Amino acid sequence: MYRGNKGFYFEEIAKRYLLNNKYIILDTNFLCKFGEIDIIALKDGVLIFIEVKGRKNVDFGYPSEYVTPVKIKKIISTAKYYLMKKNYDDVKCRFDVIEIIIDKKEINYIENAFEV
Repeated sequence: MYRGNKGFYFEEIAKRYLLNNKYIILDTNFLCKFGEIDIIALKDGVLIFIEVKGRKNVDFGYPSEYVTPVKIKKIISTAKYYLMKKNYDDVKCRFDVIEIIIDKKEINYIENAFEV
């Protein structure tokens, strides 16, 4: 069950963070044959595709380091599909990462973490 896993927990923290910072959440866990996007949000006229990564600590690296080139390629393909499916033409987009570190009680929001 998805609600019981760590990803769900980290995504709930990320959603609260986004809402507190005046983002409008349009979609969560958008899934298609290309991959998944954790959160799709809107702020200041920009459509934002957000990958959420969390870890208990940084003993094995920061969570954002786990957004690999393979993962980036899947996110971009999924975003392109989302734009096509929703008939979004000529909309400004960006790709962000939210990293959550439990032991440090830290949330790092990385805008423009990668580009197409």
